[in-house]
Amino acid sequence: MTDPIRLVDGKVAVVTGAGRGLGREHALLLAQHGAKVLVNDLGAAGDGRGIDDGPAHEVAALIREQGGEAMVNGSDIADFDAAGQMVQQAIDAWGQVDILVNNAGFLRDKMIFSMEEDDWDAVINVHLKGHFCPTRHVTAHWRARAKAGEEDLGARIVNTASPSGLYGNVGQSNYGAAKAGIAALTTVWALELARYGVTVNCLAPTAMTRLVMDVMGGEEAVSAEQKEAMAPRWISAVVVWLCSAEARKVTGRVFDIRGDRIQIAEGWHGGPVEQNPGDPVDMLPVMASLMAEARLNSDLFGDDVEGPGRPSHEI
Repeated sequence: MTDPIRLVDGKVAVVTGAGRGLGREHALLLAQHGAKVLVNDLGAAGDGRGIDDGPAHEVAALIREQGGEAMVNGSDIADFDAAGQMVQQAIDAWGQVDILVNNAGFLRDKMIFSMEEDDWDAVINVHLKGHFCPTRHVTAHWRARAKAGEEDLGARIVNTASPSGLYGNVGQSNYGAAKAGIAALTTVWALELARYGVTVNCLAPTAMTRLVMDVMGGEEAVSAEQKEAMAPRWISAVVVWLCSAEARKVTGRVFDIRGDRIQIAEGWHGGPVEQNPGDPVDMLPVMASLMAEARLNSDLFGDDVEGPGRPSHEI
């Protein structure tokens, strides 16, 4: 019997929000492929309230039962100092960090005219700052290793955006803004870290997690077929591959993943060009030409469409 292929054997991975949902599946599959995993999770509810370290300990225990190595961290990853201590915890235990999967987050969906300031601040904080803080600390660790003479670190960052941030979704201005920011951070960090042999990629996943099922009316409202078709494991398979040596030339990409469908979201591109007349009175034919030639915005499924609130081809 041949030994199983382990794509990240011996690597050290930090996975945020790894107690439930996508993060749990990421942590388990990384461990199955040989990584030592720091399981970070504050244990908050789906709206970010409350603390429960039980799920993180359950994931770490399961990894150890399966012969892997894991430890738990209960830090708030949007707390700058706590995020640094989390990264240092993994370094102290295992000597270094090779992989960071930024996954933690929660939802507080409301229409913009009903959203409270705290709903905005909390969601922006956990997603956007929650990506910045761990990344700031782990990249300082990688830069120090590079300056000490280590070449081509082979380190990996996998961020987590959302179709809501790429294409827009009603009731998610806080979440969509944060996720769009994460996609932008991915492209910036890929440019900044290429010299050190660090790749930075981003997921825009759709999966049947507790957050999605809550929106659909609860777990009992989701069929077994739906759960399998959109299971988190489809997303985690991409994560593990992106963290492997096989993905060393893949960076700055955003992967829209829904079940067994993988699509690269291509982001902003320069579109049609016209000469600006410099006078609003003369602007109509210029704008009409631009709009006629420009691509439509994509909907939540990545398809170019017209509709209420979306650009059209005509004035």
